[in-house]
Amino acid sequence: MGLLKFIFSKTFLVQLGLAIIVSIVILCGFYKWMESTTNHDEFTEVPNLKGKKLEITKSLLDERELTLGDVEYKDYNPKFPKEAIVEQSPAAGANVKVGRKIYVTVNKSEYRLVRIPSLKDKTKRQATSTLKAIGFKIGEITYKPHFARDAVIDLKHKGKKINKDDKLPYTSVIDLVLGDGKLNYSDKPKAESDNNVDVVK
Repeated sequence: MGLLKFIFSKTFLVQLGLAIIVSIVILCGFYKWMESTTNHDEFTEVPNLKGKKLEITKSLLDERELTLGDVEYKDYNPKFPKEAIVEQSPAAGANVKVGRKIYVTVNKSEYRLVRIPSLKDKTKRQATSTLKAIGFKIGEITYKPHFARDAVIDLKHKGKKINKDDKLPYTSVIDLVLGDGKLNYSDKPKAESDNNVDVVK
């Protein structure tokens, strides 16, 4: 009976009421905190970032209360401005929660460097196929006295000789110096100067 009397006493009821009020205040505060940190039920539209530089991108995202996530860099694509965004996730126009991270891929400012393979004494067909396959373009083809017809003697870029393992930007133009097949084994080789060549137009 003593317990029942205490439960219904004024002191217990006051303490119970205070406990309920404190609990409600704590729950409300926690809810408000969660709402402020997670932006509960607040959405915004993702802007179109393609073709824009990172500096402009950050400003556009700030206006929408979005943040910039990890930035990746992609091999240079001449269809886009240098150091401009070429891809984004989520896509433009998507509705996302405020505070969401937007991930972007940026166009590099230069083509990647590609290593020159060993093509000495390879045939013209082998050399051109190999160079095109790794992203180079074939430029001028010239011939010099040599035992083997169409055998690769030298490779050049902008008039300068290039060697195996040298590196050039992707899409660089490479000139081929090939053998003309007119030199017999019994012949004494002539001086191989850059002037002693026949140019194929």
